[in-house]
Amino acid sequence: MFDTLTDRLHNAFRNLTGDGKLTAENIEEAIGDVRKSLIEADVSLKVVKIFISRVRQKALGAEVLESVTPAQQFVKIVYDELVTILGGENEPIKLEGTPPVIMLLGLQGSGKTTACAKLAFKLRAEGHKPLMVACDVQRPAAIKQLQTLGEQIEIPVFALPDEKDVQEIAEGAIEEAEKNGYSPVIIDTAGRLQIDTPLMAELMILDRALEPAEKLLVVDSMTGQEAVNVADTFNTQLDVTGLILSKVDGDARGGAALSVRETVGKPVKYISTGEKLDNLETFYPDRMASRILDMGDVLSLVEKAQQTIDEREMERVAADMLKGDFTLEMFVEMQKMMKRMGSIGDIMKMMGLGGMLGLNSSQQKLVADHGEQMLSLYETAINSMTKEERRHPDMIDFSRRRRIARGCGLKDAQIGQMLNEFQQMRQMMEYMKPMLRGGPGGLPGLPGMPGLPGLPGLGGMPGAPKPGGGMAQAGRSPFGFPPKPPGSSGAASASGFGRGRRLRKKRRKG
Repeated sequence: MFDTLTDRLHNAFRNLTGDGKLTAENIEEAIGDVRKSLIEADVSLKVVKIFISRVRQKALGAEVLESVTPAQQFVKIVYDELVTILGGENEPIKLEGTPPVIMLLGLQGSGKTTACAKLAFKLRAEGHKPLMVACDVQRPAAIKQLQTLGEQIEIPVFALPDEKDVQEIAEGAIEEAEKNGYSPVIIDTAGRLQIDTPLMAELMILDRALEPAEKLLVVDSMTGQEAVNVADTFNTQLDVTGLILSKVDGDARGGAALSVRETVGKPVKYISTGEKLDNLETFYPDRMASRILDMGDVLSLVEKAQQTIDEREMERVAADMLKGDFTLEMFVEMQKMMKRMGSIGDIMKMMGLGGMLGLNSSQQKLVADHGEQMLSLYETAINSMTKEERRHPDMIDFSRRRRIARGCGLKDAQIGQMLNEFQQMRQMMEYMKPMLRGGPGGLPGLPGMPGLPGLPGLGGMPGAPKPGGGMAQAGRSPFGFPPKPPGSSGAASASGFGRGRRLRKKRRKG
């Protein structure tokens, strides 16, 4: 969602790169670029004025350290103000009461019912025993939708399909929760295409009857400034306690997400980052500011790894790598673990690789798409190998390479290319072993991330696919490995591992 804003802010910062210090002139020029970036991203004009005023005040009074450039200093100021405008710090959800009640509010189509299931799924993962309640009696399919979602995540849904009195339904759900020990009770309320008096009256009845610990407003991030108006109206009538931003992964300009916190004055508690029911993240203003500036969000990536990857499995893979050579079998295991954490594009953004390498959003997408394609081809090739070949890739000679190529539908040269790249990866793994011995703290699968295409002006980055080219044309490295460690023997032989092994044997015989 923030790709356009990220790219425009990068352009604004780039204009300061050649300056030796911050001056009133270059600050005003950079601030003008930032203002334009925010307005084009559909950020509220009121919020833009507040933001720019704070940035100007800090930038003019800033003393630039000798160890940083003016551009870095300005980025730090913008980052700090983004954190402030997004809320300053994380405000966790409150679960007070016996049982605690959470009301979800929002217009029809905002993603409220799906957010109900996502929140229940997340809270259960944190050790709670939630109960979802179908109180949307206006939309015919709403009750069935919530029940279907409940079945998918195996969380109970309380519903009275023939009852139209939402207070009766809610009070019945509270009794059910008290009897069976459910906590919290999450209520999916009715929505409308627009705010009207009957909707507000119904919600106010529930609010007075239940006294919920949280009234979370689900805001559709893709509706632009209308999202801010909706949030303001709901807050005026019901005094919401927090916000859930839905559809943050969409292709809108993202201004609403930046505007709504400052305008409504209520914290964002969660953001929905995808369609799957586990795609709900706790909102941290500092992490979101870091993502917007393409500086990465490694803390969230580590948390995601901890949630999706079994610790014992991670330790076993690390132990296998320390015991012997890195094998194709280990590589496949690592890639499976990485896939559970998300796409290559998502991982690149959370690591901040685009910002470090100077890639804009479209270039990052090209890198990620190419990497996914290469990974798919390589998995196909590895699946065509015998177990012995996967464990001992040195044994793959010309005849075996031809057999593998025929089995997976690739060319001999493509298999040779893959083996050469894998040899470089093994060398890198040898270099990393001392770090792994200090504890398996790295992120599984990342050393095998395919694909940094050689994009114009990026200094011949490894893995450059030519337009329309396949894997055999992909320059040096579809895996995008780092430079070889000190003392490494250089590029692997173009003819694969088998030939290199025979040459070593010949030398020993001589």
